[in-house]
Amino acid sequence: MKKILYIFILLTITFSACNKFEEFEKNQNKPGEVPPSLILTHVIYDMVYYPWSSEQRWNQFWCSNYAYYDDQQYDWTNTSFNYSELNNVKQMVAEAKRVGLAENNAYSALGKFFNAYYYIDMSMRLGDLPLTDALKGLDNTASRYDSQKAVFQQSLIWLEEANDDLQKLIDNHDVSLTGDFMLGNDLSKWQKVVNTFKLRTLITLSKKESDADLNIKQAFADVIANPAKYPLMSSMDDNLVFIFNNSTDKYPLNPDEYGFTATRNNMSATYLNTLVDLKDPRTFIVAEPAPAKIAGGLTPQDHAAYVGANSGESLDDMSTKMLNGEYSAINKQKYYGTYEGEPCIQIGYIEQCFNIAEAINRGWVSGNAEDFYINGIKASWTFHGADVAANWADYYSQSSVKYKGSNADGLTQIITQKYLGFFQNSGWEAYYNNRRTGIPEFLTGPGTANSGRIAKRWQYPSSERTTNADNYNSALQSQYGSQNDDINDVMWLLK
Repeated sequence: MKKILYIFILLTITFSACNKFEEFEKNQNKPGEVPPSLILTHVIYDMVYYPWSSEQRWNQFWCSNYAYYDDQQYDWTNTSFNYSELNNVKQMVAEAKRVGLAENNAYSALGKFFNAYYYIDMSMRLGDLPLTDALKGLDNTASRYDSQKAVFQQSLIWLEEANDDLQKLIDNHDVSLTGDFMLGNDLSKWQKVVNTFKLRTLITLSKKESDADLNIKQAFADVIANPAKYPLMSSMDDNLVFIFNNSTDKYPLNPDEYGFTATRNNMSATYLNTLVDLKDPRTFIVAEPAPAKIAGGLTPQDHAAYVGANSGESLDDMSTKMLNGEYSAINKQKYYGTYEGEPCIQIGYIEQCFNIAEAINRGWVSGNAEDFYINGIKASWTFHGADVAANWADYYSQSSVKYKGSNADGLTQIITQKYLGFFQNSGWEAYYNNRRTGIPEFLTGPGTANSGRIAKRWQYPSSERTTNADNYNSALQSQYGSQNDDINDVMWLLK
């Protein structure tokens, strides 16, 4: 899922440049001199979550109906730490200083954002983490764990500092950044990403809105009230996106893959049937009609012709029904038709709209939640190529779609549309929002295993049991009241 920087380019440089004896004496276990721009490129690569991945299957956007390729089971075990990525960030900042950049430079400012990003990414999967004692190498081989609350507090500090540092660089017309293939080395766009990610982080903490130490409602309000200090994304042009190409980074579903998986992938009911129920034009873009429905007299223009499979269904049943034409395949022409595909949003404007709408609905900030709700839907339609002008009036006239106000029903609408907007984008965010709110209902059954439960977390890397056992067991005990590393335990964030 992640790429690691220390592939090590340095090894190639060392043995191909000159074969002096002193070159062979160098300790190859220690990083040498690498341009910070090169490390930045790898740091950005490492943060990418791809479409049509296992994450998107567990988000219940699509299903595998053939066990050889995968399944829908929430029987997770161990996940990995992000310390390799965080060490790369640390090295990037050090290399920026080595080449003579000022104390506050583009790499150090973005380094604070990446620290927050990677620690939050890791904590969302696990809970408590080594942070204070982490990344000290041989000085500390058994790191104690910081609480999940402390991880989020420190991450919010990093995000605040990253915003401030980037603003100073922008004011000074700093153009020292290179190596950024996502945003073209544009610090203004990175600043918007930082603040959009901060809103995501604060919404993620919604169950802790009464915690005075975190003060998340005020922190969210501060961002919204001061756009000059905290610029946010103003359109889809500001998205942090990964763009595919026809050579080094092909779209995951492409002509080369068609013969392997095209008939083995189908749409999930959680996603597709929600679109169908809302008579959403995205239905016709992302999926193909179920052949049995067409044979029964419906047309590809009928929403009822599109049927997603229950993720909880056994693979045998799902495969049989797929062969019988009862389920919709993914739109093979769209998703297998090219190597470039569509870009994959990592942090984006669609989500930002819904996060602000949710905050207004919850009473954290003042404003018109309906405007942000509408803007989020329209932005998602635009991303998928739906015709807003031709379809919007009829769509929004439906009682199921028109915003119901700052109440529980309105909140359900916002989070449902946010879920739809996450389709094949933003990694685990659809699952995380479901885990936090229960919206939409994720389907379970024999096919999802885990005794009909959606797992709440992952287990820590197995190496912790042997190399850091005391701290590992202490962290489990303090979080979950036992030393059982259980994927169904509820972390602090969700209590």
